[in-house]
Amino acid sequence: MKLKKSRILLFILFTAVAVSQAQTKYPTIVIETNYGTMKAMLYDDTPVHNDHYLKLIKQGYFNGTLFHRVVKNFVIQGGAQDSRNAPAGAEIGGGRTDMELMPEFRENRFHKKGALAAPRKGNDENPQKKSDASQLYIVHGKEYTEGRLDSMEMSVNVPIKNQLIRTHYSPHKEELARLKVSDPQGFNALLDSVLAVVDSLFEVAPGKFFFPDGLKQAYSSIGGAHHLDGEYTVFGEVTEGLEVIDKIAALPVDGKSRPNNDARIIRIYTEP
Repeated sequence: MKLKKSRILLFILFTAVAVSQAQTKYPTIVIETNYGTMKAMLYDDTPVHNDHYLKLIKQGYFNGTLFHRVVKNFVIQGGAQDSRNAPAGAEIGGGRTDMELMPEFRENRFHKKGALAAPRKGNDENPQKKSDASQLYIVHGKEYTEGRLDSMEMSVNVPIKNQLIRTHYSPHKEELARLKVSDPQGFNALLDSVLAVVDSLFEVAPGKFFFPDGLKQAYSSIGGAHHLDGEYTVFGEVTEGLEVIDKIAALPVDGKSRPNNDARIIRIYTEP
């Protein structure tokens, strides 16, 4: 029995990986660093970002730059032009205003470990959430328990449903109290009717929140950074070399999150 289950799980995992790697028209991206090499796929449904980053990659734009911002259990960010050959202790990581892109948020593209995404300026000066596409970041993230993810959904959904219950239960409150004593069958019928209305209204209620398919499994197994979802454009994911992210994320950093020993992007290129 255990062997059979293991085979099924391996088959499902293999199929998921195969589908993930096959669903792109873009070339594989290779990111060589002084801590190892990663390979990444680009998503078909974020073409504006992909076409832009591929253009930069072909120009050698990121070659020799650093992962200048490294935050364990969060992200490793790099590619800033002022990081190339930057002396120790120098303040680096400035973005460019001439490389902003409109966001391409996709519900099925989230910040799991290995997600490849574009940084941006804050909401106050960038209310449209345009990407600063002169840099990139890769998610390191942390693992969430399934219970924690369930609680995050409930924290949004339970108040919405409770409000619907209060709204539609109140007009029948006295009648339900009377029927509960005098006619249990009638009580159950009316209560079921009220709850059916609540359920149908909840299905179309604005503001309710459920994680996209696959997100809970990813966040509870390899981890991620959920609070970034819907705020920054994710345009690809690392498919090989996740351990390189771990190595870079574990580096000691200074007060500005720059590694004490440089984490260098030797080059980024596309596989032939």
